[in-house]
Amino acid sequence: MIYRTMSQKPVIVVTAPEFKKASTVFEASPFQCVSSAPDEKSLSTAIRDSGASHAIVGIESYCGPLYEAMKPGSVLARFGVGHDGIDKARVARASILCTNTPGALDESVAEHAISLLLAAARHTTQVAAAMARGDWTPLTGRELRGKTLVVTGCGPIGAAVARIAGTGFGMRVVGVIRNSQPRQPELFPEITNNVSEAFSQADFVTLHIPATAENKYFINRERLVLLPSRAWLINTARGAVVDEAALYDALAEARLGGAALDVFETEPYVPVHPAKDLRTLPNAVLAPHIGSNTEDANRRMAEQAIRNIELAGQGAFEQMNLLNPQVLECLPRRSKI
Repeated sequence: MIYRTMSQKPVIVVTAPEFKKASTVFEASPFQCVSSAPDEKSLSTAIRDSGASHAIVGIESYCGPLYEAMKPGSVLARFGVGHDGIDKARVARASILCTNTPGALDESVAEHAISLLLAAARHTTQVAAAMARGDWTPLTGRELRGKTLVVTGCGPIGAAVARIAGTGFGMRVVGVIRNSQPRQPELFPEITNNVSEAFSQADFVTLHIPATAENKYFINRERLVLLPSRAWLINTARGAVVDEAALYDALAEARLGGAALDVFETEPYVPVHPAKDLRTLPNAVLAPHIGSNTEDANRRMAEQAIRNIELAGQGAFEQMNLLNPQVLECLPRRSKI
């Protein structure tokens, strides 16, 4: 619920799911942080009604009214790293400073990718479900040591996954790059831009690439064919990088060992076709986008979002995690907002 207060503190509207994840940080901040439903209409109304100077948002998509509700020079802070839900063109036209929280969630997402990897190797969800039914079904699993893990996307999260898998489990780690070199090349004993070659050797493939237009359905029918039938696909990146219909077919026809997914093209999950529901497959492990949802990462993301807004108020734009630094050219020098 949004309400006006007599406080002289600048007001920040925070979408409700994010406020709940780190309420202690928001309540202790130097701002008056108030919560709003995350849909665009509610959020836009909340900003106007509260006189908010800034907003902190989650993964929802915002197409128009939000940018009209916010003032030029205000901060739209993403609680997280991915920002495909924010219309960059509208942000630029509205002269809004857009930030995210790089680094705050890397370890949490990397650890979750590894947890999905372990679940895949030992059939954890299947045997746990069987035990809950009263069945004793000791399925045979696989050790990770010596198995090939293809890390697709070698940025900070991919590097953290490589570190845990390589040094912790003794896996053979192959990094797949496209347009840039890994930030920590020492964590990738093998690096290639040849997707076909890497995939053909994989026991497991883990995705850590952004949901850009270039990466739309990066995992498609053609690339799924490249994977051995023993391989598992793990996705903690974005749902849009996987063609879920093609993945369903590969899993249902046993052309792929399995898939462990934390993200989906539509969230909450809705099958792309009623007859291709991933939830019905025994070799699909599904989680409701919890990769970054740890107490530790939530605290860091909230603190970083608040810090970005503080820096904007100080005119210290160069220290912010700005996604659109070009907007600074439209603002008065050292503007304080």
